[in-house]
Order: sequence, then structure tokens, then C-alpha cells
Amino acid sequence: MDSKKLEELLKKYWDCESSLEEEEQLRTYFCGNDVPDQWRETAILFRYFDEQKGKSVDPQFENVVVSQIKSTKRVESRKLVKLFYNTMRIAAGVAVLLAAVYFVRQELRSNNAVAVEDTYDDPQQAFEETKRALLMISKGFGNAEQQAKKINMFNEAQEKIQTPTTTDSEL
Repeated sequence: MDSKKLEELLKKYWDCESSLEEEEQLRTYFCGNDVPDQWRETAILFRYFDEQKGKSVDPQFENVVVSQIKSTKRVESRKLVKLFYNTMRIAAGVAVLLAAVYFVRQELRSNNAVAVEDTYDDPQQAFEETKRALLMISKGFGNAEQQAKKINMFNEAQEKIQTPTTTDSEL
């Protein structure tokens, strides 16, 4: 083949503009033994293509690849499901925590103690009112003391009844 025509065909081939007939011409030329040194690498490439064209794929290859892809998908889907469940657990925990914080804050806001305010402007009047309240409490304690004395007498009587006296056992 003429070197000028060869260069022209190779340029078209590398630019992906060659026809199938032109590619076949290049293939037959480079598969021959009389290839010049300047085209040695290109000849190696065309011979490689020719060798690979004759090879066939093992029929079991596709089955092996498909089964590996399916098993990988199963593992990945399990990982995704596990990740989803863990994410949902964390989200639920955060939601419960936020709800608890919200309700606690609402409870604290509603139970705020009313600030102590002075009800009397005159200190003397406040003092008299305090004295009156303390006297009322004192009377209550006095009544309670009297009731406690009655309970004490009742307890003493109960003890006398329960403990046998020596005179009763002699009779």
C-alpha cells in the first residue's frame, strides 16, 4: 500500500471518519509481515484487535457476574435498611427529647410563683395585722394542746384497762 494513502486512511481512522471497507484495508495491511518500522506500534494495535475479535466470552461469565451483582445489591439494600432504621431511631429519640423539653418549659412557665407584693403601705398597719395573725395561730395551738391532753387521758385509761392490777388477780 502507498504510504500517502496509508497516512490518509489512518488519519480518517483516528478521526473516526473511516468507512468499514477502509478499516478492513488497514486491518489487512497491518496484519501482514511487511510493515515499516514507523508503523510498527499501529500494527501491534491492529493485531491486538484481531486477536481479541477471535476470542469468545465464557457462557458462565454472564451468570457469575449477574449473581455477584445481585448479592452485592442485597448486601447494599440490607445496609440501607439498617441505616434507615438507625436513622429513624435517632430521629424518634430526638423527637421525644424535644417534646419533653417543650412540655417541661410549658409547665415551668405556668407554675411560676407570683412575686411577693407588699399589701400594706403603712409598716405600722402591717405590724398590727401580723400580730393579729400570730394571735389567731396561738389560739389554735392552745385548742390543740387541750385536745392533746384529752387524748393523753384516753391513752392512760386504756393502759389501765389493759394491764391487770394485783388486786383483781387476788379476788
